[in-house]
Amino acid sequence: MSGQRTTASDPYFPANGDPRYRVHRYELALEYRPGPNRLAGTARLSAIAGRAALTEFHLNLAEFRVGRVLVDGRTPHYAHRGGKLRIRPAKPLPAGAAFTVEIHWAGNPKPVRSPWGGIGWEELTDGALVASQPVGAPSWYPCNDRPADKASYHISVNTPSAYTVVAGGRLLTRTTRASTTTWVYEQPAPTSSYLVGLSIGMYQTVLLGDPGLDGVPQSAHVPAHLLPRFSRDFARQPAMMRLFEELFGPYPFGEYAVVVADEELDVPVEAQGLSLFGANHLDGVRSSERLVAHELAHQWFGNSVTIADWRHIWLNEGFAKYAEWLWSERSGGHTAHERATAAHRLLAVSPQDLLLADPGRKLMFDDRLYQRGGLTVHAVRCALGDGPFFRMLRDWAAVHRNGVVTTAAFTAHASRYATGPLDELFAAWLYAPALPPLPSASPAAALPAMPGYPPSDGGPGRGSA
Repeated sequence: MSGQRTTASDPYFPANGDPRYRVHRYELALEYRPGPNRLAGTARLSAIAGRAALTEFHLNLAEFRVGRVLVDGRTPHYAHRGGKLRIRPAKPLPAGAAFTVEIHWAGNPKPVRSPWGGIGWEELTDGALVASQPVGAPSWYPCNDRPADKASYHISVNTPSAYTVVAGGRLLTRTTRASTTTWVYEQPAPTSSYLVGLSIGMYQTVLLGDPGLDGVPQSAHVPAHLLPRFSRDFARQPAMMRLFEELFGPYPFGEYAVVVADEELDVPVEAQGLSLFGANHLDGVRSSERLVAHELAHQWFGNSVTIADWRHIWLNEGFAKYAEWLWSERSGGHTAHERATAAHRLLAVSPQDLLLADPGRKLMFDDRLYQRGGLTVHAVRCALGDGPFFRMLRDWAAVHRNGVVTTAAFTAHASRYATGPLDELFAAWLYAPALPPLPSASPAAALPAMPGYPPSDGGPGRGSA
C-alpha cells in the first residue's frame, strides 16, 4: 500500500478538503424520499489529527440544514456557510489524536456548482443518482473532500420499498418494514469521497458471468425495459474482467456492479466498485463497449490506485483510455498501435496547449487529456517492450493498491523496468505541450487475440469520465 499522503490543499480546488486531519471511516445513515426529493442523514466520522494540534477543522457540505454536530460526544462551536462546515472543538485535539465527529443534516439535495455544471446528487424522473467527480460529494454528505483522504464506508439508506438502492461495496442487509426498506452496504476498501457512488431507482437486478468461473461477483441494476439491449451491450464485460485481471493483476475490490439509469447521461462515471451508465449508452449493438472497458479499468487505475490531487488526473484517464485499446486489441479489433495512430492523428490537428502532468482545472477533463494520456502509456509500452511493460503495470497496481500516487511516483516506477533512461520520453509527453512524434510499434506489435470474439468497431472515441 502506498503511503504518499499529501499535506497541502488541492491546487485546483483549494476550498475542498482539509489536510490537517484524515478520516479513516464514514458511517452514513440516510433517509430519502424521492417524491419531495428529501434527504435526512446522520454521519459518524472516525478521524485522526495530523502533525499539529487541531484547534479547528472543516468539512465540505452543501447548503443543508445542520441539526447537530458533536466532536467526541461534546458540542463544538461550528459555522456552516458557503459549502463549508467549520468546526472548533470544545478542547483542541492533540496532534495524532483519534477523534469522532457526528453530524445530523437534512434538506433537498441538488448538484453543487462547478466549472462543468452541476455535479453530485442528481434527482431523476423517478429516483436519484450520485456522480461526484471531482467535487460533488458534499452535495449529499459531509466529507473531507480531497482524493488523497481515503476511508472505509458503511452506508445505510431507507427509502420507499418500490426502489432499489445500489452503493459501492457489499450489500449486508435489506430490511423491509411497512412501506420502506433499509439497504445497508459496506465498502471496506479505502475510498475517496468522490468515488462513493449511490443510485436509487426502479431496477431489475441481474448477475453477469459465473462467479465460480470468473471469480469476481458482477451484478447489474437495469430498468426492465432496457434489459434486452443491456444483455447484448454488456455481454463481454466478464471477458473484460478476465483480461484486465491477466494484464493488471487481481481485481482490487470484493465485487463490481453497474447501474443503468433510465435517463441520458453525458458520460458514464466510475465509483468504487460501481459504474454508472445512462440509457443512451445502450443500443443493442455494443456501440459503447469501449466505455464499458474504460469504467471497469478505473477500478484499478483511479479507484484502487488513487491520485494525490487533481493535477495527476492523467494517471486515471490515460490508463483507462489505454485499457480501451488493450480490450480492442485482445478482442479481435484494432491493435493498440492502430488506436494510438488514430488518436495521434486527432491530436496533431488540435491545439497544442495541454500540459499533461498539470493540465489546470480548465483542461482536466479535456478530450485531449484522455487521448494524450493513452498515447503516453503506449509510448512507455513501446519503450519497455511488452514483457517489462505488463510487469510494470501489474506491479504498479499491486504496490499502490488502496494507496495514493503522483506522476513523479509513476515515472520513477516505470523507469525501473527500462534498459535505458526514460527522462526524455517523460519530458516530451508529460511536461511539454507540443505533441511528440508517434511512438513506433511495440516489439510484440499486438497481443494475441482472445479466442471466440468477433472484431470490435474501430476509431478512437471521446473521453469518458
